[in-house]
Amino acid sequence: MAAKRHERTSARRAALQVLYTSEITDESPAAIAEGNRRLEEDGPLPEYALKLVLGVESHRCAIDDHLAATSENWSLARMPIVDRSILRLATFEMMYVDDVPTSVTINEAVELAKDFGGEDESHRFVNGVLGRIAKMLEGEADADPAVPSPTPCAADEACDPEAPCAAQDGGAASDCESAHGA
Repeated sequence: MAAKRHERTSARRAALQVLYTSEITDESPAAIAEGNRRLEEDGPLPEYALKLVLGVESHRCAIDDHLAATSENWSLARMPIVDRSILRLATFEMMYVDDVPTSVTINEAVELAKDFGGEDESHRFVNGVLGRIAKMLEGEADADPAVPSPTPCAADEACDPEAPCAAQDGGAASDCESAHGA
């Protein structure tokens, strides 16, 4: 069990590197993950890291909606890139990876923020946002399944934090505009 935990910790670090690189180069995370943009000494991207990277990319709009709803007084565009990448990674894991307890995801994200965070208080910020997301997700799980949760963007749609989701899919304006500060 400890070996699996260590492997996943390393995979999260590798996934964070890919997501960060994607943000600063404006290249798709999948293209970076599948290309040879990583350092040779890092070796190939672990399978779990690839799952995280591709998951964050494919569910980015839903993830960003949760982040925007819970990051009080911080728009996604104002967050340091590292913190935003850590939050996206952890939110994906909380929402879509069933075999990782939420507390483990939050603890791992806080450790990433301590090691790589953009500000001195990054780990506290990450912990606070993820704690609110955990409560929100817990509330959704306890909600009546007959009543769908409001989702302004398609869950599988990747979105740009600088542009409203509706603008990305050619549709009318949606709640995503306010979530992305447009």
